[in-house]
Amino acid sequence: MTTNRANRKVDGFLKKAKKWKEEFEEFRRIILDFEELDEEIKWMHPCYTLEGKNIVLMHGFKDYCALLFHKGVLLKDTHGILIQQTENVQAARQIRFRNVEEIIEMEPILKFYIKEAIEVEKAGIEVELKKTEEYTIPEELQQKFEEVPSLKTSFEALTPGRQRAYILYFSQAKQSKTRVNRIEKYMEHILDGKGLND
Repeated sequence: MTTNRANRKVDGFLKKAKKWKEEFEEFRRIILDFEELDEEIKWMHPCYTLEGKNIVLMHGFKDYCALLFHKGVLLKDTHGILIQQTENVQAARQIRFRNVEEIIEMEPILKFYIKEAIEVEKAGIEVELKKTEEYTIPEELQQKFEEVPSLKTSFEALTPGRQRAYILYFSQAKQSKTRVNRIEKYMEHILDGKGLND
């Protein structure tokens, strides 16, 4: 690892890390072998970029830590280790670990995946994301649009990402009653032009 390329903000992140500290340090050592990558903090986690484009990010959860490849769906995954975090994640894929030994053991494989991720970015390959209009609007939301036309107008004025977030959140409820409750809870938000998390 070349220390002159290490970002002081990542030093701070590692210093504060209570869980997965050793694992994060191991990820960092491996990733910094790729001299063309820049080390940054994004979304409060160490992220490694190529000319400003996100390549790989390290993050930790309760039961595992992971390397997240931003365009992981485009990698060949010759070892069958990439995981789609949730069914709604379109591009990113994770490789999960439960201890530092697993990371050390998989170092050559991780380097192979990181190298491939860099090559995908250099080739300019983009992930074809599902467009907002391809998502099915829940029946309960359609009904509410008919009852309150201004809601439909406000919804359509939202950014595609905000529209998707609402559609996914409303659709995830298994029961119609829950979907209706969620829609009613967020009606004012939508009418005010706000996203789900604004």
